[in-house]
Amino acid sequence: MTFAPLPARNVVPGRYRGVAVARVDGGLDAESLRRHFLGREAYRRTRFIVVRSGTNTSLLRVRKESEEPLFSPIVEVELLASPAECAFVHAPETDTAVPSALAHAARRHAAGSPAVVVQGRYEHVNFILNPDPLRITVREVVPPSPPKLFDQARRILDTAEDLPPIELVPELVDLETLARRHPAKSYLLPCRGSGGDIPEAEVHFLDERPDRADWTLIGCARSRQIHQWFYGFTPPGEDFCPGLYASDGDSAVLTKCCMQEEDIEHSKGTVSVPWGSSLEHVRRALSSLAEHLEPTWAPV
Repeated sequence: MTFAPLPARNVVPGRYRGVAVARVDGGLDAESLRRHFLGREAYRRTRFIVVRSGTNTSLLRVRKESEEPLFSPIVEVELLASPAECAFVHAPETDTAVPSALAHAARRHAAGSPAVVVQGRYEHVNFILNPDPLRITVREVVPPSPPKLFDQARRILDTAEDLPPIELVPELVDLETLARRHPAKSYLLPCRGSGGDIPEAEVHFLDERPDRADWTLIGCARSRQIHQWFYGFTPPGEDFCPGLYASDGDSAVLTKCCMQEEDIEHSKGTVSVPWGSSLEHVRRALSSLAEHLEPTWAPV
């Protein structure tokens, strides 16, 4: 029986309890490690061994005679990374059960290493092979700051053990920048709660239903609908809806749309959530985008 091939990138164990740590006095090359470990007993959950000698580290995959008894002899050893390929990182802030956290630690502390072992939060040890996080662009409006959708996605990735390593790339639509395209003395923004200030101009907020004035609306389709309802006409202005941007189909985009109320929507690599999205909406959207980018990814 031989080992099944591993994926080409973003290899992360499903549970770090399957990763053991051992110290040896001998060499860390494949033949030395094979002689050392073959026939030795290993715990029933052990599938990988981080082997350390001084400051050097190798990474092994092992197969045992049986996984039924508490301990069983090792019958097969595969060298996944030699000391020249493997970095060992101590990052106490990193939750090593979370693939995105492992990828972040690898990039921050050992960029370029094909194998990175991380000793992280609670001193737990895990690893990532060939870290190459999936890139998801988050198109969002500011203010508020931090951008809500980007912050929600980041918070989810801080704890998501079932998603592949993901890197979020913010692409922000700034209200003040849009206002400069339409110079005016008075602007109407959708909501005071999100803030917003346009220097040298008077600013009103649609949710407060101010007295009608000669303003420029920096808003979205829903804002125009509400304005029509309140005042009976649609004013000049700029649509700031981040969902207006189209994906080229080869990238992954997370955005939001004020015209959605309950469900997430998909279109050519773009997933949009309702404007007032919950964390569950955003989690579903990230899962959908991850499946679009890497449909076969799973922890090993």
